[in-house]
Amino acid sequence: MTIEIKVPVLPESVADASIATWHVKPGEQVSRDQNLVDIETDKVVLEVVAPANGTITEILEDEGNTVLAEQVVAHFEAGEGSSKASDDSDSSSKDNSASSSDDDEPSNKSTNSSKGESVEIKVPVLPESVADATIATWHVQPGEQVSRDQNLVDIETDKVVLEVVAPADGSLSEILAQEGDTVNAEQVIGHFTSGAGAAKSDSSNAKSQKSDDKEQQSDASDEGDNDALSPSVRRLLSEKGIDASAVKGTGKGGRVTKEDVEKHLKNADSKPAAKSSDSATTEPATGLADRTEKRVPMTRLRKTIANRLLEAKNSTAMLTTFNEVNMKPIMNLRKQYQEAFEKRHDIRLGFMSFYVKAVTEALKRFPEVNASIDSDDICYHNYFDISIAVSTPRGLVTPVLRDCDQLSLAGVEKGIKALALKGRDGKLSMDDLQGGNFTITNGGVFGSLMSTPIINPPQSAILGMHKIQDRPMAVDGKVEILPMMYLALSYDHRIIDGKESVGFLVTVKEMLEDPTRLLLDV
Repeated sequence: MTIEIKVPVLPESVADASIATWHVKPGEQVSRDQNLVDIETDKVVLEVVAPANGTITEILEDEGNTVLAEQVVAHFEAGEGSSKASDDSDSSSKDNSASSSDDDEPSNKSTNSSKGESVEIKVPVLPESVADATIATWHVQPGEQVSRDQNLVDIETDKVVLEVVAPADGSLSEILAQEGDTVNAEQVIGHFTSGAGAAKSDSSNAKSQKSDDKEQQSDASDEGDNDALSPSVRRLLSEKGIDASAVKGTGKGGRVTKEDVEKHLKNADSKPAAKSSDSATTEPATGLADRTEKRVPMTRLRKTIANRLLEAKNSTAMLTTFNEVNMKPIMNLRKQYQEAFEKRHDIRLGFMSFYVKAVTEALKRFPEVNASIDSDDICYHNYFDISIAVSTPRGLVTPVLRDCDQLSLAGVEKGIKALALKGRDGKLSMDDLQGGNFTITNGGVFGSLMSTPIINPPQSAILGMHKIQDRPMAVDGKVEILPMMYLALSYDHRIIDGKESVGFLVTVKEMLEDPTRLLLDV
């Protein structure tokens, strides 16, 4: 059986790698787990080992070549003397006069070949800043037939979700790490049997295992162990407003799957009348029946957010100062040029681009706000990388928009849109999330009128934008109704004094109330 030798999954901050050294040559016999080739990245050297006993049949990438993650670099033939075995099997199939005693050995060989080669399913190489990960969701069960590159399991790190796919057509033979378990980089979490006939040869084992699983599921459902939900299930339950305890789980251990939630929704839509009658009959007893609880483990992202917020509160001298800004000039400007802007740049003109440009200009004038504390030193940054708080289905993240001083309004809008789409689809990389000198968070999109945002360490300040609301304001001795917005700047008082914080916020206010300043740099 021919197996493709691929470049391992590279850390997300590494774009490509180089073939350093081939330790074997085509036609050379190797044993399982023997090192085949060294692949060198910017910081580490990765070893690619033989998946089984066999022979390297072809090398596709020579030493010194640049390769990408999961690129095929060689072909491997599994099994010792595989070519001889195939010739023997052909000759034995043609020879119909062999004795029954002589047929015993070929029959055993055919059984082994139909069973396929066993391959270890491992955790991908994690980014260097990530120590471990958690098994989020197994999408297949032991004995289930899958196709090549089909997603087997989701592995959740502090910030991103990694997918581990099937190396070939075959079936998952064993799961070693269950959902919720903590795992390390390159840890073996399952065994995979390659070959289309793998599931058929193990059909009896699969059936017996499925029956055992059903018994375990029934036991688990009796105990009510139904709360270890995957991120996708939690998101769907939250979107539809469904209590997990109301959904009957058919997954392993009685867990609720995405299909269970969809089936529950279909049943709910098909029986509205029955529900109303049931509610009418049980209404007097709802006082006690509705007093239920559920316990759901925190995701790794939520744990990380909680730890960082506590760190910010406990390790910084945080203070918040407020101001308000008249948004009418920007609203008039958007209304006047929205159509022409969208036609020219193929993107809508929003408020965030004005916020980012105003903050960038204010950071230039108050470098303390763009600095950070490193031990006993103050590190002043001469570049302007701004983190934009983005709400995703998995939680709040702050991807970084880099070199904002070099971006136009259209460039800022396109950059923010790209980060928002990545966050929504769960495709933000570690490089997208690392760095940043200052953070902007816009709670106004959710209706927040005023808040005190928490600093994003090691940054020294964060600016909170809020809901634009019409309020009566005194203008030249007269009362006018103006679209006003509160600004909130939380800052670390150890490095930023009151003079700098207030001056920074006033500069942002002046830039937003008179957008011409952004063009004239005044």
